[in-house]
Amino acid sequence: MSSSLAEYLAKNYLTADAPKKKSTKKRKRKDKDAAASGVIIADDDAAGWENSRGGNNSEDEDAPTVAGVTKAFKKTNTSNWKTMSADDAEAAAAADAIIAANTDGNPVDDALTIADDSSVIKMSSGAHAGLQTAEQVAAQIAKAQAEERRRFEAADPAESGKGQETIYRDASGRIINIAMQRAEARKKLQEEEDKKRKEIELRKGDVQKLQSAERAKQLEDAKYMTLARYADDKELNEELKEQERWDDPAAAFLTKKKAGVSKTGQPLYQGAVPPNRFGIRPGHKWDGVDRGNGFEAKWFQAQNKKRERQTMAYTSQMDLD
Repeated sequence: MSSSLAEYLAKNYLTADAPKKKSTKKRKRKDKDAAASGVIIADDDAAGWENSRGGNNSEDEDAPTVAGVTKAFKKTNTSNWKTMSADDAEAAAAADAIIAANTDGNPVDDALTIADDSSVIKMSSGAHAGLQTAEQVAAQIAKAQAEERRRFEAADPAESGKGQETIYRDASGRIINIAMQRAEARKKLQEEEDKKRKEIELRKGDVQKLQSAERAKQLEDAKYMTLARYADDKELNEELKEQERWDDPAAAFLTKKKAGVSKTGQPLYQGAVPPNRFGIRPGHKWDGVDRGNGFEAKWFQAQNKKRERQTMAYTSQMDLD
């Protein structure tokens, strides 16, 4: 297999080196004539690498070789430059004027300038497809934006939506009335505030509610009172007399006794009751059993001991003096 492959390659791709021919005087004379006439004789039928050194008859083996077929040419004494006529000059000037008008006075690049770009492939940004300079791309994008703005301003407001009210929708796609939603939100907030206010009122007792009402009535009456109230003010004196103080020593000597009714209008217990620091009497249905934890009795004992120590300290100081 390897021998057949080597034979195939040698047959189709390798050429045997031609034997070196001895240069004769006649061959040298022909080469000199060809070099003098400027004509290079080449063998067009050569199918391999040939040692084509033209008319050089050097016997140097290290000289470079030329690959492929050498194309023959002939020297000429005539010039290839063409002289332009007046018509050609006028046509060139007209072409320059058209290019200057299309570019608006800007310098023209190597890229082709197209006046009508309707047939040019454009990208979504408005710029032309293909290799261009940054200035050209920026100008094309600005032109596209200006054209889009002009179309939008000239469009019908009913179609473009200009000046229309924003429509809001929920997750299911139904239209939401913003004014109604805001009114419902305000109503819900007011209901929550009223609920909190009612809870605060429910935590209050009847006496606290009555005191709040009295306080509001006092503020209302203060609108019509004088700025200063003196000691001979009859209404002020009556209010001070009606106040009950649990530590009032003259409370037992009052000739005018209040009826056994509380401020809320409920009847009070008429029998003996253990004292408390607020002076609150039990209701008329109390069975006489003290169900407290004894704190009120301890508080009164502590107050009595404190008062007794103050009295003893005072008397001892007086005796020393």
